[in-house]
Amino acid sequence: MLDATKYTPRLRAEFRDKIRAALKEEFGYKNDMQIPRLDKIVLNMGVGEAVKDTKKVKQAAEELSLIAGQKAVITHAKKSIAGFRVREEMPLGCKVTLRGDRMYEFLDRLINIALPRVRDFRGVKGSSFDGRGNYAMGLKEHIVFPEINFDKVDEVLGMDIIICTNAKTDAEAKSLLKHFNMPFTS
Repeated sequence: MLDATKYTPRLRAEFRDKIRAALKEEFGYKNDMQIPRLDKIVLNMGVGEAVKDTKKVKQAAEELSLIAGQKAVITHAKKSIAGFRVREEMPLGCKVTLRGDRMYEFLDRLINIALPRVRDFRGVKGSSFDGRGNYAMGLKEHIVFPEINFDKVDEVLGMDIIICTNAKTDAEAKSLLKHFNMPFTS
């Protein structure tokens, strides 16, 4: 086990040493607290087959826990929808919120390992910002992460990844993610 006092994730050190200075110069911030930074990363898996088999949600939660490095929370339906055969409080998916060192470690694995493993990958859309500096993307296959053993997977699931920053505008957030080497297409 690594000693937590000595270990700093690679991207966190890079942000502290290089990226903050580059952003301060690029946008002309007068105060270091104005520099945008990562706030959290939320991973979400919706399991549509959970209506027929609730064991699939537990399997998805275990796999998401492996990917994130922390325990996933199972999400439940808020209200019944007869057309989808969903009852109130039925488990439908799972989610994880990453902050601190785990967030930087996940972002590093996402950018350098998982995204290059996506089939026919040409980059992520640069227009998927919400207007307040948060970036959302989806993966069709969760098996691109090295933590998932391909042979033990029953079903390939998709997942949503939301990267939340404290940037005021999309341009600031996009610049921050570009400095982290996020492969934008435009």
